[in-house]
Amino acid sequence: MAIFGNLFDRLPDPATLAAGGSAVPSADELFDTLARSDRLLLQRIVSTGQSTPADQWYDQTRAEWVVLLRGNAELSFEDGSRRRLNPGDYVRIAPHEKHRVESTAADEPTVWLALYYDDQSNENASGK
Repeated sequence: MAIFGNLFDRLPDPATLAAGGSAVPSADELFDTLARSDRLLLQRIVSTGQSTPADQWYDQTRAEWVVLLRGNAELSFEDGSRRRLNPGDYVRIAPHEKHRVESTAADEPTVWLALYYDDQSNENASGK
């Protein structure tokens, strides 16, 4: 059976965010699982100004490919590199590549599409 949806449904109101108000019931990001199997997880993530706590790094066992669909964000990596993401930008993060979210837009929802998967190679999937 086909399942239909829209990645931009049920987003926080940008006017509320721009006015400094909270458009979500908690300070947490919103996670929607779109597909799941033993080898992959596909999620829509909606951020509204969140960042990773200063003393925390993500250290995931699966590879992650994430594309920013709306808003903006900045990622940093344990090696000291940083990357600003705008709509359409994507990044592939290898398993155990420590990273963190430095910032996400506070005045509009930041919408991510994240694919977590078992990495079967050490090749760089740059898409080029």
